[in-house]
Amino acid sequence: MRGFWPIFKRELMSYFVTPLAWVAMTAFLLIQGLHFFLIIQHFAGQLDLSADAGPVQTFFGQTVMLYLPLLFVCPVLTMRLFAEERRSGTIEPLLTTPIETAGVVLGKYLAVVVIYATMWAPTALYMAIVGHYGDVDWHVVGSGYLAVLAIGAGYLAIGTMTSALSKSQLSAAITSAMVIMGLFMLGLGEFIFPEGLGRELCGHVSTWAQMNDFSRGVIDSRRLVFDLSLIALPLFVTVRAVDAWRIE
Repeated sequence: MRGFWPIFKRELMSYFVTPLAWVAMTAFLLIQGLHFFLIIQHFAGQLDLSADAGPVQTFFGQTVMLYLPLLFVCPVLTMRLFAEERRSGTIEPLLTTPIETAGVVLGKYLAVVVIYATMWAPTALYMAIVGHYGDVDWHVVGSGYLAVLAIGAGYLAIGTMTSALSKSQLSAAITSAMVIMGLFMLGLGEFIFPEGLGRELCGHVSTWAQMNDFSRGVIDSRRLVFDLSLIALPLFVTVRAVDAWRIE
């Protein structure tokens, strides 16, 4: 894909020379630090712990504080990808260069995925702290981070798409947040609907169910296929949208 590497490097550097990534990362780590503190405080006085309900499992899937950053950090990271370039007019010179549309889209998308993964990297220290004072199933830790990355990558793809379809960063962020929230709420239908097709569908797309499974070390390939689909479809729409700009 011609043009991928220059776009990737440019986008990655642009995050670290502006306050956006640093503000988002600081807020994210403050929330997750509080999240981890409350979990440790909760388990500090317990002597008998279930194999499926330790601090690691709880951190990765059994409290709402994990999901708030997923729902709001991803739209913030992606809102400027295309919307700001369209607003400022810098997208036109970019598209007149001999680079492929897929290279532009994937370069921008993978740069924001790297930023997202970088935000999560310091939380590995929490796992090291738990491992220092107790036993940690590192398979569970690995599957937990896999779920966080897979779900986040899908949400970032949605944000990339909404940014390409918007001329305003704010509208891109609001739209992607609404879509992500809608998917999340749809997944919660597994706890509401009676037995049947509706409940099965909601359970299949449920972020809560996926994090709970992966936080116990249960890696369901069907959920990974859904995550990959959630990445591929928005990126395909983004490529088509950017291609349409070339024709205009």
